[in-house]
Amino acid sequence: MTISINYKNSLANKNSSNLVLFVDEKFNISHLKKHISTSEYTYIYDLLKNRDLKKKIYEFEINSNKKIILISLKKNTTSSEMENLGAKFYDHLKEINKSQFVLNSDTLPINIHNFAGHFLHGLKLKSYKFEKYKTKKNNKNISVIVVGKNKPSTKDQIKFKAIEEGTFYTRDLVSEPGNVLHPDEYARRLNLLKKDGLKINIYDEKKLKKLGMNTLLGVGQGSIRGSYLVTMEWNGLKDKSKPLAFVGKGVCFDTGGISLKPAKFMEDMTYDMAGSAVVVGLMKSLALRK
Repeated sequence: MTISINYKNSLANKNSSNLVLFVDEKFNISHLKKHISTSEYTYIYDLLKNRDLKKKIYEFEINSNKKIILISLKKNTTSSEMENLGAKFYDHLKEINKSQFVLNSDTLPINIHNFAGHFLHGLKLKSYKFEKYKTKKNNKNISVIVVGKNKPSTKDQIKFKAIEEGTFYTRDLVSEPGNVLHPDEYARRLNLLKKDGLKINIYDEKKLKKLGMNTLLGVGQGSIRGSYLVTMEWNGLKDKSKPLAFVGKGVCFDTGGISLKPAKFMEDMTYDMAGSAVVVGLMKSLALRK
């Protein structure tokens, strides 16, 4: 299931839209009067009186074409909790047979900076899937249209999107099986990130030997694939501040000590390169954010 997010100043016809609105933890809805019709308000108000309000998300079916979803927030909700709520909302959306929702950012009952941005960020991160090798894919697409004055700024939209793309790139790398993402292929993919503005240097076996990295080369002799060290650079600041370095382990499939490792968990060794994948995703995010 794919989530697409669009931003608009207002709705053409709010009466026919599936709405996502925010309320406080006691589900007070008086502030929603200007956002929904009188009949919708009365209907939801009456239903809430008879509910044991323990969940964060409640859904109300107005008619066969329209739903109103209420999401409750406690007073001291943090940005990370907002992201977790966005992830929980994704799970809720999966169960609804609707393809478009309108999120009203002006219904927030408490003051949280950039709440809509963090909520949507959590929603997007939870929507990740790795279906590259699946015959049957979930092609459902859900559109979330964000309206109101509390939308994230253009700068924040770029920031969140860059983090998401970097995170998804990391998850793609980690999800690939070891026979696909071997060192030769990994180095090739990293070299493609030059298009994002990163400076990439790939040290192959010849260069590694010149650098005296014989231990790495010795281990690599156990594979038909090459051995590499890859550096990625992003010069973000114009001043002469000291560089910040991140180092990630990129062993694509660690078969070392195979006689000591139980075969039951051997397939998990494909994750041994996750440390380097995190660094790669981070560098991609920084480059996309400029």
